[in-house]
Amino acid sequence: MRPLAVTALGAVFAVPLYVVLANTFKPGADIASSPAALPAPPTLDNLQAVMDRPDHLFWASLTNSLLVTTLSVVVLTVLSAMLGHYLARTNSRWGRAATLLLLSGLMIPPQVILLPITHVLRIFHLMATVQGLVLFNVGYYVPFGVFVFAGFVRTIPVELEEAAAIDGAGRLTVFWRIVFPLLRPATASAVIFFGVWIWNDFIDPLIILGPGSGTTVTTGIYRAIGQYQADYGTVFGLMFLATLPVLILYLVLQKQFVQGLTSGATKG
Repeated sequence: MRPLAVTALGAVFAVPLYVVLANTFKPGADIASSPAALPAPPTLDNLQAVMDRPDHLFWASLTNSLLVTTLSVVVLTVLSAMLGHYLARTNSRWGRAATLLLLSGLMIPPQVILLPITHVLRIFHLMATVQGLVLFNVGYYVPFGVFVFAGFVRTIPVELEEAAAIDGAGRLTVFWRIVFPLLRPATASAVIFFGVWIWNDFIDPLIILGPGSGTTVTTGIYRAIGQYQADYGTVFGLMFLATLPVLILYLVLQKQFVQGLTSGATKG
């Protein structure tokens, strides 16, 4: 029963990837007639058409997605690591209350708070800006980051920090030179999760950035579909190219990501 369940679960993830990969290298006429068939012969026309579009949709979308994802992940990682370290090392009532408050944010879907957030961003003139979208990402995903980093900080002996403090190191020095290097598996896990979630986000950039302030790769795919007809070759080409940065990120951080997933079970 278990092999059958694993096979079925693998098919759920593998079939969509196969469809995108096969149709990326297939002429448009073949996509409509036989979407599940292998490309025979394969062609690069779809990818060439995507990169040579007169409106530069792919390059503009890629630039915006890289900018939003990079800024969001960097701010989230630093803020989550520092806050997670503080909450993991404090035993005060305020610290426990702050931890519960942050963890409660994990249960709130982003669509629930999207409308109030847009009103706040509009008041501060951050609607239709990259800064507004980055702030939204940081505010929404920081509870998950705190949860990840706080759990890893608890596996680090506090004596290491006490020894550094006795030698005269300040709190920031202790964190950046002693604690943060030991959080490499947690950092890799958080970066991958943050990067994939923000890169694949559709509704938030669609609402916050709007149609006139640039597109991300997800909203770019939506724009490529068209209102009355779709160039499926272009759509599948965009899908294929949009997955490459996330795939590269995972391959680069794969070792640390696996360590991050397993160390909690071995040390906890």
